[in-house]
Amino acid sequence: MSDNQTSPSKAWRPATRQLHAGLERTEYGETSEALFLTSGFVYDNAEQAAKTFTGEVTHYQYSRFGNPTTAALEARLADLEGAEACVTTATGMGAVSSALLSHVTAGGRVVASRALFGSCHWIVNHLLPRYGVETVFVDGGNLAEWDEALSVPTDAVLLESPSNPMLDILDIAAISERAHKAGAIVVVDNVFASPIFQKPLELGADVVVYSCTKHIDGQGRVLGGAVLGRKDWITETLQPFTRNTGNALSPFNAWVMLKGLETLSLRVEAMARNAAAVADYLASAPGIKMVRYPGRKDHPQYELAQRQMSGNGTLVAFAVEGGQKEAFAFMNALRLIAISNNLGDSRSLVTHPATTTHSKISPEERAALGITDGAIRFSVGLEDSADLIDDLARGVAALKAL
Repeated sequence: MSDNQTSPSKAWRPATRQLHAGLERTEYGETSEALFLTSGFVYDNAEQAAKTFTGEVTHYQYSRFGNPTTAALEARLADLEGAEACVTTATGMGAVSSALLSHVTAGGRVVASRALFGSCHWIVNHLLPRYGVETVFVDGGNLAEWDEALSVPTDAVLLESPSNPMLDILDIAAISERAHKAGAIVVVDNVFASPIFQKPLELGADVVVYSCTKHIDGQGRVLGGAVLGRKDWITETLQPFTRNTGNALSPFNAWVMLKGLETLSLRVEAMARNAAAVADYLASAPGIKMVRYPGRKDHPQYELAQRQMSGNGTLVAFAVEGGQKEAFAFMNALRLIAISNNLGDSRSLVTHPATTTHSKISPEERAALGITDGAIRFSVGLEDSADLIDDLARGVAALKAL
């Protein structure tokens, strides 16, 4: 675990921080970050080993506890996010589960927005209740429901904004204010916005979680996650949990993500420009009955998105007229855009949430979230937008042919 106090300059802007924050060269003076691909570390003597375990001496012990390469990634992420500290995890779901399970105990209470990624929904709906934790779902956009749910003491709040897959925008500041009055910490999954387009900690959240697989690596190579927040919470609550349960990020994956961070803003800004272009195309295409993109004025929470986010993101949600048959026909007609349940990649990807990422959620719950059988999630990549539109036109033609 590293904190952003290692950053040599708080005046640096995000693009510079992505390259230089947390960089500590070895005595060899390498230009790229060093990769410490080691499971453990040795000590000068037995006394040093003993004092390392009591905390009297600072020394790496074991890569499950900490590693210089993962520490560099943690320092850089914390600096970019504006967080006091960061702990990386093996996966994004490892980040979400660790943030919640380290904080709540039997008899505790968690309130969550219904609009969650399928695995996050499973943790709240199935896993936490097994351990005696009360869980309550609310319509994330309805502040009256938050008021009711948070009228009694609560330990944690979990939300996504924009949400997966329908890009609902939640008022992080308003929800955080209510949650804090109930005694809860606010955990925000910021994957869809990325650290470039939204700063939940500045809006009142306490903890930010990422699947670093998306955007941060963003090139389909490795898995990883991150949890960011106050140093005391990270050190006293989260870190003992992650160290002792073994949810550690591979140093190699950390090194790959350090390379991904170098181009993060370049990639997400270009992807967002493409997303805006394809959203406009889809909005006027025959056979498409709904398009959601935070940068379009027809998004239900457009004004909130513009106030809360500095950019509109890389994902577009849309629905074809009809249901699963029509959605599958549209997707199967694509030749450039690949079918995958991943997102935030440099290559464009489409997903049918009802049969993949959200298939374990009941049909009734999916309907309440607007996840129809005709809904498609489009993670827009770095291709030329004209080529993406040409490919989407193949999907539109397939709808006409039905």
